[in-house]
Amino acid sequence: MKSTERAKRTARPEGAPRSTGTARMKKPATYLLLGTGLVLMAAPFLWMALSAFKTKPELAASPPVWIPTEWTLANFRELLDLLDLPTYFLNSTIVATLVTVSNLLFCSMLGYALAKLNFAGRGKVFGLVLGALMVPGNLMLLPLFVLMSKMQLIDSYAGLVLPFAAGAFGVFLMRQFMLSVPDELLEAARLDGAGEWYIFWRIVMPLVKPALATLAILTFLQSWNNFVWPLIATNDPDKYTLPVALATFATDPNRANGANGVLMAGSFLVVLPVLLVFAVLQRHFTQGIATAGLK
Repeated sequence: MKSTERAKRTARPEGAPRSTGTARMKKPATYLLLGTGLVLMAAPFLWMALSAFKTKPELAASPPVWIPTEWTLANFRELLDLLDLPTYFLNSTIVATLVTVSNLLFCSMLGYALAKLNFAGRGKVFGLVLGALMVPGNLMLLPLFVLMSKMQLIDSYAGLVLPFAAGAFGVFLMRQFMLSVPDELLEAARLDGAGEWYIFWRIVMPLVKPALATLAILTFLQSWNNFVWPLIATNDPDKYTLPVALATFATDPNRANGANGVLMAGSFLVVLPVLLVFAVLQRHFTQGIATAGLK
């Protein structure tokens, strides 16, 4: 009897997972795999950030020196001397901010219409949005350039912003999130006399903040790092964005020869605003990614 009771007490409950050696070995292997991936992704950024503060001898040292022994801001000062950095930084900030704000506005409006309003041709409009997602962006560069040229918007902020004022991905993202807003909540607001604008701004938009933060980060990142279109749409150096200015400087042998530290400093300044935006919106961004598949 005692052995039977002891066996019952030590028996594994039905459905409980078994603790095996294989399961115990999976955790270290998973951490090792994730750690390796993290190192591979972060190493180039760390090298760039640290190299921005190195002296020229340390940049040319062999074997390479990872951590500077003598931290210096000389590369940043030289960058300011060689490039009109405030102008390029201001251009990038204006363009990226306008593109991000316009995407948040227009994509959320169209997403709300596709998710919560019944109108003729709604399914066809959504089909066009899905079709636009499948069109490679580089395929549209030539038609966009011809259109902006005929509208005389080359070398202007409007020519840099309007082609990206709304995107198919943003519309799709906002529609999918707005589908999770209960229809009963909107119907109750309509019965109380609220109009569609009031419902959109005061009820729906506060409920989709994670989606807005996700769209803001992705749009700002894409616009800030956009290189091909600003290169095509600007001939005036005063309208260059920061990536275009750095690339132009890097391909100029008369100025960029031996200026690796300056290029690293410029690259670091290009990445820094994106990191700041992500740090501010990180909580909403992770929440938006976590709930992306929920309805």
